Amino acid sequence: MKNSKGIQRLQTTSYKEGWTCETGVELRDNMGAHSISSAFDNGKDDGKQYANNLLEKILDRNNLNLAYKKVVANKGSHGVDGMRVDELLSYLKQNGETLKASILEGTYRPSPVRRVEIPKPDGGKRLLGIPTVVDRMIQQAAAQILSPIFENIFSDNSYGFRPKRDAKQAILKAKEYIEQGYKWVVDIDLAKYFDTVNHDKLMALVAREIKDKRVLKLIRIFLQSGVMINGVVMETEEGCPQGSPISPLLGNIMLTELDKELERRGHKFCRYADDCNIYVKSRKAGERVMKSITKYLEDKLKLKVNKEKSAVDRPWKRKFLGFTFYQWYGKVGIRVHEKAIAKFKAKIKEITKRSNGWSMEYRLMKLRQTIIGWINYFGIADMSKLAKELDKWTRRRIRMCFWKQWKKIKTKYENLKKLGATEEKAWEQANTRKSYWRISKSPTLSATLTNAYLEKIGYTSVYKRYELVH
Repeated sequence: MKNSKGIQRLQTTSYKEGWTCETGVELRDNMGAHSISSAFDNGKDDGKQYANNLLEKILDRNNLNLAYKKVVANKGSHGVDGMRVDELLSYLKQNGETLKASILEGTYRPSPVRRVEIPKPDGGKRLLGIPTVVDRMIQQAAAQILSPIFENIFSDNSYGFRPKRDAKQAILKAKEYIEQGYKWVVDIDLAKYFDTVNHDKLMALVAREIKDKRVLKLIRIFLQSGVMINGVVMETEEGCPQGSPISPLLGNIMLTELDKELERRGHKFCRYADDCNIYVKSRKAGERVMKSITKYLEDKLKLKVNKEKSAVDRPWKRKFLGFTFYQWYGKVGIRVHEKAIAKFKAKIKEITKRSNGWSMEYRLMKLRQTIIGWINYFGIADMSKLAKELDKWTRRRIRMCFWKQWKKIKTKYENLKKLGATEEKAWEQANTRKSYWRISKSPTLSATLTNAYLEKIGYTSVYKRYELVH
């Protein structure tokens, strides 16, 4: 990379020592960062305020403070330089002004992103690109200023990574379409979307709204920062690293073109990031839409549609954002998709694995976090029966963990007695040779490690949590 001897080159070699600058990015005395601007109260910019001097707004003291706090709150892994989020503040105190100057002068060069592969349920791999924490902060600062500007052009049918919008709203809107008689869905899957975004096409779309050429250059160098794989830096001629703070915004900018095309054609649709479902009234109409929209995506937006995963089908036979639908006597309902249930159970299994050596207090804390998060997301689905079944299965796994932890016959016997078992039953159970999983369903364990007892020591009931939010 040309001109790469600036601040980021130093960062990737020795960010802990050798710096001479003493001031930071105004973080020491202003940890309570406030909102970016009163113009953003509704999540939108008036289109004029940032026509000029946009880069200065990105590097504004309050905006950088807010970006710093968000990066630290999100935690996340280190980039190619090894710097952790808890080291960011001390780095900025020493080098913040130099970093800001390099961005204003146009000499700033981000480090390559670190490639991480995340296994997908279908056996494939999701490629994540993790920028350094310094680059993440700059990207976050840029996204905070640019997002309100682009909110003016985003579609009401777009729900992903936008203020006051979420996946649940997309599902409820999809349900509304089905109830209106649009009972066929064109489910379009984009193949490796974040890895195949055309840089020139994306930058042309960004430039429609952003007139500050320095900001356009900043976005371009983020896109072209490269990726480090097994110690080797590879150039990135296309793609937008999934895992960077600015990627969701850039992804929405590109796919807003798809939204506009669908709206121009009068289609009913919901899009969440690169997941797009179009609702039609017949299979024939769906097949026609699939063909024409695939051509549009590949010819106009230079994206690739995964034809194996895309389909025209009934909504209750497809998965959308972890949900699916059902019909019951003319009524349309929402339920959790089987794959989402399997993923949740796999997480519970990991937490309640007998061999991980965790204390029961820690297990229950992790279970609480997992259950609350899962119900907060899937709570709009009709799942009373499912929640009870998951409760029953999870409590059985907790009982299995107790039985494993007690280990010795004497310990088992004494604990069962303390929990109310008779001497005879406690001795009989303590001496059994049955497997841990089989014992976890025994009447004795159910009568001693009761549902009430488990909740008393910290178990969060799936069903009760569901009843609370539903």
